[in-house]
Amino acid sequence: MTPISRPARTVLVSSIFLSLALPGLSFAKTPVATGTGGAVATISEPASQAAIAILNKGGNAVDAAVAAAATLGVTDPFSCGIGGGGLMVIYLAKDKRVITIDHRETAPASFTPTVFQKDGKELDFETVVASGMSVGVPGTVRGWHEALDRYGSMSFKQVLAPAIDVATKGFKVSDNFSHLVQGNEAKFAMFPATAALYLKNGKAIPAGSTLRNPDLARAYRELGAGGVKAFYSGKMARAVVDAVNAPATAPGVQVNPGKMTLADLANYEARLRQPVHSTYRGYDLYGMPLPSSGGIAVAEALNILEGYDLKSMPRAKAEHLYLEASRLAFADRNAYLADPEFIDAPVAGLLNKDYAARRRELINPEQASAQAPAGDPYPFQNDVSVPLRPNANKLIAEGAHTTHLTVSDKDGNIVSYTYTIESWGGSGIVVPGYGFLLNNEMTDFDFSGPAPNVPEAGKRPRSSMSPTLAFRNGKPAFSIGSPGGATIITTVLQTIFNYVDLGMSMPDAVNAPRLSERNGLATDVEPGFAASAQAQALEKTGQHWNKDAEEIGAANALVFNPDGTVTAVSEGHRHGIGSALVQKSAH
Repeated sequence: MTPISRPARTVLVSSIFLSLALPGLSFAKTPVATGTGGAVATISEPASQAAIAILNKGGNAVDAAVAAAATLGVTDPFSCGIGGGGLMVIYLAKDKRVITIDHRETAPASFTPTVFQKDGKELDFETVVASGMSVGVPGTVRGWHEALDRYGSMSFKQVLAPAIDVATKGFKVSDNFSHLVQGNEAKFAMFPATAALYLKNGKAIPAGSTLRNPDLARAYRELGAGGVKAFYSGKMARAVVDAVNAPATAPGVQVNPGKMTLADLANYEARLRQPVHSTYRGYDLYGMPLPSSGGIAVAEALNILEGYDLKSMPRAKAEHLYLEASRLAFADRNAYLADPEFIDAPVAGLLNKDYAARRRELINPEQASAQAPAGDPYPFQNDVSVPLRPNANKLIAEGAHTTHLTVSDKDGNIVSYTYTIESWGGSGIVVPGYGFLLNNEMTDFDFSGPAPNVPEAGKRPRSSMSPTLAFRNGKPAFSIGSPGGATIITTVLQTIFNYVDLGMSMPDAVNAPRLSERNGLATDVEPGFAASAQAQALEKTGQHWNKDAEEIGAANALVFNPDGTVTAVSEGHRHGIGSALVQKSAH
């Protein structure tokens, strides 16, 4: 496979964006920007600046995406980094094709389906999180390598330079960052290497402090010099394995060790997979395939919604149908989906429009339903075997803390990328000497079965990450994605629904109150929603809300406008406001 054609070295930029490449300068975050050339939307100003700097040096969208992701590993270390994994969707403009790179973490070879049980009982979830046994074999570095090697135009050393600069010189801790540390003080205090970075006298480092991470800069320099092998073999690999198997803890603290080997790291492979393709009201949508459930669940819910004339309805009725379609899609997601190398999931049936029509029959347009049962998609695919029909599975806890970024370049290449270390702060274990947190991704498995998503050696836990690209008449229309554990699926689904069906602008679609119905006993909503007129209108259909309201998601999007400009869109109020930049501003 040939890389994207190398962009011309000269790119027109306004003077303000030229200055982004200069150290020490920063600008107020702008959550929306429109212009020409390349564009980026992330939750972090330094990460967005890193992407623009790489584009300005002639890099393409893949190069810029890795640069932004590496910088997010410095500025947003509690949600992502080289100690985790991710899912990347790439549009190659010259070839007019979409590819995906799955670099989800895998279970060590020591794993069995009962790894999270003792005496037949499930272990306590939070105890497993803050331990070596929750850590999956990290896939991020291998994923970056595959993306750059196949489709990029720059080296590791070049794209990691902005992140090394931020890690070395430091960045100002925001209120949001300090608040996230506060919520993790107990977990971080368990591990001295983590406490040394993020706590001061046992408390969260205060907002306004300058945070430097020379150990992470060292890790990135080693990757720049040694490439992908520097992570998966040698000193860094040994440090990862030691941190998992014998976590260094504070006096008196005991945590469960893991059983990861150097062979687990050396054997890790990323996967190039065909995207999930679906259609919705004239759009072609491309999402992430298994082991992510995101692309399939979003497509199934949209297929269900497609049978309604939502534009002609009052908003409350349309939103009621959105919630009910999401409920049905989640029932199927929980019952059938897992790593495709271990489970033969009925994907074709779940994506079938006739199957969606059958599921749609279960919706009462006037009344909310209780928990929905899984459907039977097997008759809707060409499957002459007689597979077992699973029962609907219980909901499992899923960390809500990930990050999403999206980048395009002047040649029309696009990257939609979600990556994660799972819970806020992952396992809580910083690899001593290297400054990055290890994931707790193994807690995305069901702790007991029978279920498609039980732990097994080498298996990738089911994900909800849903990086999505949309096309209209063969041309890019928009990209969208979000963090948020299982609420990723509903955030992406609702943003598409808001944009396509309710006719909102993309900034309005992203900033609207989020409702996350995942076939539970109540719908998750954000603070302040339950008392709103919008909520009261929905309550008339019997919808009801989870009492524990919290912020849902942190979406980033690009819109490719008919006039040739691109609009980058990040959060306008969530997560401390996002950062949207374009190479050349529209005047």
